[in-house]
Amino acid sequence: MVMLLGKKVGMTQVYDDAGRMTPVTVLQAGPCTILQVKTPEKDGYCALQLGFDDVKPSRVKKPQKGHADKAGTAVKRFVREWRLSEQPKEEYKPGSLLDVKVFEGVQYVDVSGISKGKGFAGVMKRHGFGGQPASHGTERKHRSPGSLSGHGSDRGHGGNIKKGKRMAGHMGMDRVTSRNHKLVWIDAENNLLAVKGPVPGPAGGYVEIRTAKTKK
Repeated sequence: MVMLLGKKVGMTQVYDDAGRMTPVTVLQAGPCTILQVKTPEKDGYCALQLGFDDVKPSRVKKPQKGHADKAGTAVKRFVREWRLSEQPKEEYKPGSLLDVKVFEGVQYVDVSGISKGKGFAGVMKRHGFGGQPASHGTERKHRSPGSLSGHGSDRGHGGNIKKGKRMAGHMGMDRVTSRNHKLVWIDAENNLLAVKGPVPGPAGGYVEIRTAKTKK
């Protein structure tokens, strides 16, 4: 499996030789700096700690700077770990770079990001409820969730509303993984790649790009 950190640039469309249009999302994938190599002897597991996008010097904190100095690089804004099943290769050393070329030969990828925030949303928008009847006699209750007490009556566990009840509340701003995007093209010179379909998050949002797990 291959993993890179990047940023969502935006969406566009491409055409194949038959004239069929395909919507694609353009992602800036790397270059990522290896900040730390974790081994079973020292850390108990195998992983590469990757960093993407430099932080302004005026916003650097001393612990972050000390950690980055060990790898001989600048402090990174977006840091994630790439878990490995075995000992990392010798060329993976702190301070070395990984770019979009690692995806050469890969056909499908999974993209993880933070979804767009929708603010406070009602049950119809958040959970797809059907709402109350819109017939005569229903007064200003068309989009309400209805009775909640049926979920609260639980003998021996109190009459409070239990966790998991679908109600109105904060919508979006969740970590979402969108799977099995076809890799349409790679621009190694500009560290860009295009995947078929939309990916989570707004333009400019950070994403994690991995080789697809379930697509054969």
